[in-house]
Amino acid sequence: MEGWGRHAPDPHYLRKVFDKTERLIEDRWSIPVVIQDVPSPFTGDLDGEKIMVDFNLEVHEAVFILVHLFGHTVQWNLSEANRAMAFAKPTEWTAEMLSKVVEYEQEACRYSLQIVHDAGFRDLDQWLSDFAACDSAYLMHFYKTGDKVPFRQFWKDDAPLMAPKAIPRFTPTRWITRYEGTVV
Repeated sequence: MEGWGRHAPDPHYLRKVFDKTERLIEDRWSIPVVIQDVPSPFTGDLDGEKIMVDFNLEVHEAVFILVHLFGHTVQWNLSEANRAMAFAKPTEWTAEMLSKVVEYEQEACRYSLQIVHDAGFRDLDQWLSDFAACDSAYLMHFYKTGDKVPFRQFWKDDAPLMAPKAIPRFTPTRWITRYEGTVV
């Protein structure tokens, strides 16, 4: 599955996507994107006013992490309920709770797609939809079993296309890092 699926863009193109999207996030919302060592098991982190991307990611992962964490940043700054979702630590996940996690993750991915469109890239919808579906499948497996297996084993090409979601006005506010929550 080299390149992250059948719809995977060229790594050089994705470097342009990362750079332009990073600049947009920093310029429009004054949210710094910091490339650093992120504590395992995470590949990125956020706190509501800053996004951290692990320095050891291939560009495919780095783009998804950047835009996905931006989506969560939007959510955290709009809703206390979304922040609570990120830090929920139930002893057992009920079907209702898992359904809410899916909604939470899908909304973050829809904001992710919008920021990529805003950066001028409108040809990544299928690839980002596939990545989002893989992420959701991984999370559902983890929450149901507690088992952390390789992320890529959940990859499937041609997931249903996501629709972008307009990014409302928000003021980035520092909360606490995701590392302290349950989102893996």
